Amino acid sequence: MERLDGRRWNELRSVKITTDFIKFAEGSCLIECGDTKVLCAASVEERIPPHVPFGTGWVTAEYSMLPRANRERSKRDVAKLKLSPRSAEIQRLVGRSLRAAVDMELLGERTITVDCDVLQGDGGTRTASVTGGFIALALACRKLVEEGTIAKMPIRGFVSGVSAGIVDEQPMLDLCYAEDSNAMVDLNCIMNDLGEIIELQGTGEGRAYTVDEQRTLVELCTKGNRELQKIQREVLGVL
Repeated sequence: MERLDGRRWNELRSVKITTDFIKFAEGSCLIECGDTKVLCAASVEERIPPHVPFGTGWVTAEYSMLPRANRERSKRDVAKLKLSPRSAEIQRLVGRSLRAAVDMELLGERTITVDCDVLQGDGGTRTASVTGGFIALALACRKLVEEGTIAKMPIRGFVSGVSAGIVDEQPMLDLCYAEDSNAMVDLNCIMNDLGEIIELQGTGEGRAYTVDEQRTLVELCTKGNRELQKIQREVLGVL
């Protein structure tokens, strides 16, 4: 089956990551996965939330989609006086995923907040936010080490995310919006660089799916995450 953009069924969209995209954040990047573009910025604060044990740090995330990120304008969350359920769910996912990459004791009593703002959405915004958010987080941690604020990099390993799905009975990696909107099955997979799953979100959009089909989609995501983490290493200068 030929895909809309000519990719093979097991091929990622083109990925471009531009670091230090904004001036004032301790770490930032613009990640572009096909036509999806997300600005990720990491900010460091010398305090921790009340629920965090003394002597340890915290990593959290916020997610938002700009009004014209999509084909039609959407209202800003502030205009609705509350965070949309979708944004709340995604930012919790991003926060959990990024915390899995950090040794909180090495981070010390400080909080890193990673803001993920979707400038343009064409499918996979949550997984792009995880992949780009990790870059921003790692750059912020590197700055803390360079400035002597912490003694050692608190990053445990790499974390990335990618989607897969079944469209017209064909398993596919890294769905764009047109594919995602017609998918029978949609799955998002966050993994570390050991090939372990941090979070798996699978939904039978058009029909139920089998364990074997899930295994096929996870294998596709494993391939995609491995390739994304190779790009992350190149961007961060870690080979």
